Amino acid sequence: MLGLGILQIILGLLTLQPLPQAASRPAQLPGTRNPHGTINIPCNNCHTSTSWKPIRGIPEFTHEKTRYPLRGMHEKVECMQCHTKLVFTNVGPKCADCHADIHRRQFGANCDQCHTISGWNVSVQAIRNHFNRFPLVGAHAALDCAACHKGIATGQFQGLPTQCYSCHTREFQQTTNPTHLTSGFPTACEQCHGMNTWLDAKFNHQQVTGFALIGAHAQLQCTACHIGGKFLGTPATCVGCHLKDFQGAANPNHVLAGFPQTCQTCHTTTAWQPANFNHNTLTKFPLTGAHVAVACAQCHINGVFAGTPTTCVSCHLKNFQGTANPNHAAAGFPQTCDTCHTTTAWQPANFNHNTFTTFPLTGAHVTVACTLCHINSVYAGAPTTCVGCHLKNYQGTTNPAHAAAGFPTDCTLCHATTAWTGAVFNHATTGFPLTGAHTTVACSSCHVNNNYSLTVTTCVSCHLNLYQTTTSPNHASVGFPTDCTLCHTTTAWQPSTFNHNTTAFPLTGYHATSVPCASCHVNNNFTTLPTDCYGCHKTDYQATTNPNHAAAGFPTTCTTCHTTSSWLGATFNHTWFNLNHGGANGVCSTCHTNSADYAVFVCTNCHTKAQTDPHHSGVNGYVWNSANCYQCHKN
Repeated sequence: MLGLGILQIILGLLTLQPLPQAASRPAQLPGTRNPHGTINIPCNNCHTSTSWKPIRGIPEFTHEKTRYPLRGMHEKVECMQCHTKLVFTNVGPKCADCHADIHRRQFGANCDQCHTISGWNVSVQAIRNHFNRFPLVGAHAALDCAACHKGIATGQFQGLPTQCYSCHTREFQQTTNPTHLTSGFPTACEQCHGMNTWLDAKFNHQQVTGFALIGAHAQLQCTACHIGGKFLGTPATCVGCHLKDFQGAANPNHVLAGFPQTCQTCHTTTAWQPANFNHNTLTKFPLTGAHVAVACAQCHINGVFAGTPTTCVSCHLKNFQGTANPNHAAAGFPQTCDTCHTTTAWQPANFNHNTFTTFPLTGAHVTVACTLCHINSVYAGAPTTCVGCHLKNYQGTTNPAHAAAGFPTDCTLCHATTAWTGAVFNHATTGFPLTGAHTTVACSSCHVNNNYSLTVTTCVSCHLNLYQTTTSPNHASVGFPTDCTLCHTTTAWQPSTFNHNTTAFPLTGYHATSVPCASCHVNNNFTTLPTDCYGCHKTDYQATTNPNHAAAGFPTTCTTCHTTSSWLGATFNHTWFNLNHGGANGVCSTCHTNSADYAVFVCTNCHTKAQTDPHHSGVNGYVWNSANCYQCHKN
């Protein structure tokens, strides 16, 4: 009875609500084992107190709170179909954990790329983007998978080629309009066909063949060029199709004219006519001026186009030979017509005398009629020197008379081509440049009696009379040199400047600024004056008393103490003793007590015997007097 009571208690406990602390973990009797592993719900949510099996008809359990909520077809699946073992957590959340991969891992483990929980069957619409390198567009979007992937369970889904030809080989090989295989068409179907339908194919002629269909070519049937359905090896040159047109052309005859077979040179794809031959770029003779309007036959006689000469004279020889103004042939003109003429018109012609001859036309020559120089239409060998045409002008000129004066016949030395008058003679070319007052002097003043062959260019040759009559000073009696440029300039005779520095006695100091010439050059003596100071300043030397130069025996070389700036402020350079010696302070009489004789000096006035004796004790030969002092103490 005791054992039965315990069992009833246990069963009663199973029917009761679990305690709060047991809400997260089912009660477990000692010695029992939970077959479900870790589970956080009470046992009585699924089991009854009668027996462990079967479980309650409607368990108090919702799959929504698990990591895998049930949706779609999963809602009707028996628990044991997924939970084959009592440990419920041993079920994976991936499709492949329960469902075998009939695609043999070609798509990986993500079944939900194509399938849904609503059912295994899928529509093409659900995978329209195809999620790979071959999106399903156009007619491909309406196909079943098996149309390309033969067999669902055994078909190949991964690694299929994406080229059209891989699936449409039969269509390519069996097409007859045109026959793709024999025509050598490329197997890149997308070049002509779209994704919607095979029909209405569009062939990009330029992209595939390199030959763009433009102009009249765009309207032609393919068979017009691809005769007999031959597409491979069709020529891409115009003459490849139009050789008969080239050979049959008569205006002009292309074959006889030697025209090139590059039809596009003159023709376009729009139409054969009108053709345009660009004479400027396709031949060596561009058409300009009047040539543009000339009919081809005028130059290309009898339809001869090859070898037509390109020189002007080859067509215009008669014009050259028949021209009389001037006569080209007689004048020896060159046959290069373009030297003077243009293609616009023969007249007016323009002969560039500056570039085609050795005599450029300038000044009045530009407007002179050709016949004035080229007499009797003689153009070859015409002289290029001025005198060749102007000899009479040279010989008839009297102001001055060129011929008599021996002027050179090179007119360009004085005249310009602008006019004969207003000639300018560059006197500098003669060796005697005209400067100062000479520039305004009339030529006849120097060139007396039209004598232009002067050879002497010295001033005195014209100004000798002025030299001889000048009295201040008298140049002739004084013996001044006849080189006037030493004192005078060409600007004017007065004032003149004599540069005394060019003589043996340069003027400096007071001599240069304040001494009149006559003070030294007495009685106009400019030739025998002494150049030493004593020569002029003997009286100053003899009259000086501070000190008395003569009595003291001073030398007569005044520059020893004096300068040319002033007599005062003389500086005597004492031979041995400093002038401030012993406090003399430059007073000569301190030592030189005899002003009449500076050879006499006295030391003992300042240096007494009582002062010097103590310093000379034991000095051999010591004597207290000035001569002996100087003997030992010269410095």
